[in-house]
Amino acid sequence: MTDSGSIITFVLVSFCLAIILIMKKDSLPAQMKRYLALLAIVMVSISFVLILISFFGAGK
Repeated sequence: MTDSGSIITFVLVSFCLAIILIMKKDSLPAQMKRYLALLAIVMVSISFVLILISFFGAGK
């Protein structure tokens, strides 16, 4: 967990994917929307975990 650049990139990409899905929800097919939404939920959840690990590991 020492490579903070990779963590920051993953967090930005996951939040950007979620924002794009929210903005373009009307133009996506229903089947694709479901899988992309699940992917975005998983990625954002992992991002929150990585942010918490980074905050708790910063004190060491």
